[in-house]
Amino acid sequence: MADLAIFETEINTLVKEYLSYIGLDTTVQAFQLECNEKGKSIPTHNEVLQDAAKLTAQNNLLLEFDSGESLNFWRLWEENVPFEIRSKDQTCQRLEFYIQIHFAVYPIRTGSATVQTNGRLQNTMTLFKQYLETKGSDLSQTTEFLPFYALPFVPNPMQHPSFKELFSTYWIPELRGRVDKFLSAALSSSEPPALIALVKNRKRLSMSESTSEKTAKSLQQNLLQAEKRSSAYMKRFNKLQADYHTLISITAELVDSLEQTVHGRMVTVEYLQKVCARLFSGRSAAVGSSFNTTSVDFTRPGTASSILRASIIPERIDKSESTLLPSLDYSKIKYHLQTGPDRTKAFLLQALRWRLTRSSPGEQRDTVLLAYIDNDLFNCNPQNSSSSFGTFNMLSLFDSSNAAVRQYVARLYNALSSLQQGRAYLCLDPEAVGRLQEYLWKGNHQHNTIDPIFEEHLLGCLQKLSLRRLLQTVMIKGDLIRWLVSTLADRNIGLSDYMLEYAVALLMNLCLRKSGKRKCGENATQVLKVLSDLLSHENMDIRPYINGALYSVLSNPVVKEEAHVMGLEEILREFMEGEQEEFRRQIEFIIKQLNSDDDGSSGGGGGGVGDEDSDDDGNEDDDEDQDAMEADLDKDEIIQPLPSEVSGEEFLCSEYLGIMTNIGMVRSTYYILLSNIHSVVW
Repeated sequence: MADLAIFETEINTLVKEYLSYIGLDTTVQAFQLECNEKGKSIPTHNEVLQDAAKLTAQNNLLLEFDSGESLNFWRLWEENVPFEIRSKDQTCQRLEFYIQIHFAVYPIRTGSATVQTNGRLQNTMTLFKQYLETKGSDLSQTTEFLPFYALPFVPNPMQHPSFKELFSTYWIPELRGRVDKFLSAALSSSEPPALIALVKNRKRLSMSESTSEKTAKSLQQNLLQAEKRSSAYMKRFNKLQADYHTLISITAELVDSLEQTVHGRMVTVEYLQKVCARLFSGRSAAVGSSFNTTSVDFTRPGTASSILRASIIPERIDKSESTLLPSLDYSKIKYHLQTGPDRTKAFLLQALRWRLTRSSPGEQRDTVLLAYIDNDLFNCNPQNSSSSFGTFNMLSLFDSSNAAVRQYVARLYNALSSLQQGRAYLCLDPEAVGRLQEYLWKGNHQHNTIDPIFEEHLLGCLQKLSLRRLLQTVMIKGDLIRWLVSTLADRNIGLSDYMLEYAVALLMNLCLRKSGKRKCGENATQVLKVLSDLLSHENMDIRPYINGALYSVLSNPVVKEEAHVMGLEEILREFMEGEQEEFRRQIEFIIKQLNSDDDGSSGGGGGGVGDEDSDDDGNEDDDEDQDAMEADLDKDEIIQPLPSEVSGEEFLCSEYLGIMTNIGMVRSTYYILLSNIHSVVW
């Protein structure tokens, strides 16, 4: 009890503070009365000081509001209004919007600025415009605030009917009253009681203790592994150091020999053989276990140097002997991709991609791809719709609020579509391609961020999938051509070379279809302008795609007529001046197509109403020659493991190892699946 008496006053203060915070005023009075009766007083000095500080802050904010000093007001606002309220409370956010309007038009209301005398008015409108483009953009879809987004651009707001209310006699008093009322409530709830913080800290402490035990075990294992690696590196270092000393010694002797040669003393064969024996000692594994210095004729010029050079050529790995990667538990992988934290999802997507991009071409990469397909990792096989993980869909990761997850799932789709068998697998679910188009259009904008790498990989995936006719049809019906033309027309967005090349190549692939040519006819003027303008682009690699697209769309009479109206032939002939013969020859073919009498009813046309895509000549244009893993797939990684984390293959093997599968059975199952693709999608 003696120990309790020391802290009794402080404990009683905490209890009273908590009871007041949750609104138990009657209980507070009873508690205060009983404490006084028993001589256990509760100090009220701190309460008085806190109330005085809150009142001072509230008065200061209202003074800055009345004087129009926006910078001081917002500084005090952020210091006194809790972040939790400012970031989540809609009433607070709406009130902030109106306060921003108040400061924006303050110079006009007070007569300190007019339309003719910019001065302070220009500064306040600039600040308001910055607010609308940043924090205020969240309310841009609200009808109540929509007219005010035009306020910075109106020359004379006082005369505009939409803003007359801002200059009425009642608007400011009403707004000031709302601010005063809000501050009274917000400042009183600014700090939670200390008792709540104590309980939270106790729970956090108990959780941190259990986490610390796990971390300690993990660090101990990492330490043992580090010590093993350190021992192995030390042995290699000692060997390198010994070789280095030997090399320096031999080099010194050779320099002496060269000096003696200058003075007429010849180097003997025995001396040369002795030096070579010292050079090759301990290197039999590098130059061959049967190597014997006494059996080599060192008198023949170039012999010793050839053996030395051969000893440092890295051993070539036989692809047929490349080891197969261990099997994985794909049920666990799908579960963690569906329910795990964002960082785990990002590392998983990265590791799955690296399995494809970093595996050796041939059996090793084929086995990885077959495992993904056999376990239906991307949910493309309709026969697996009733599986235990039917609710998981890889496409749902595009809706993640985490930028790394969205970008890494786009990279994984791009890697899979880089392989012919991967494209055949994705073709099992044509509707998914339509979803990918939607994510390309709005994936960044719905999260109020711009991730050009996300767009690049999603566009690259669609371009590779456009090698298959069925998916071309999906893209054309999804109006992808219009999006491509619009994107290429907007030169201010600064397309990267990757984005530009894949966009133009995709546009050409879609324009080869009759339905694609008809789509171009719906917007013939912009299509022709974009393609002709791109001929002057500094990136010459896109020219073959542009020429192919132009030649194809000009078989549509609608496009051809518009080309004559805009004088396309003269524009093309200007581009021919000073160009190489191959480019000029391609332009001549385009001009010939432009001036031909073909009305689009023949096989190469695209303008007839009765033409159907089923009439398009040519078979599937997808083959294994298109298989290529680009370096861009793994470029500019945005997540890196912490010292206590692992990534890539090590991450998969530490968390997701599965039962070893029969590779032959997997391969057989996959080829049965591929043999049924045409019956499913054609």
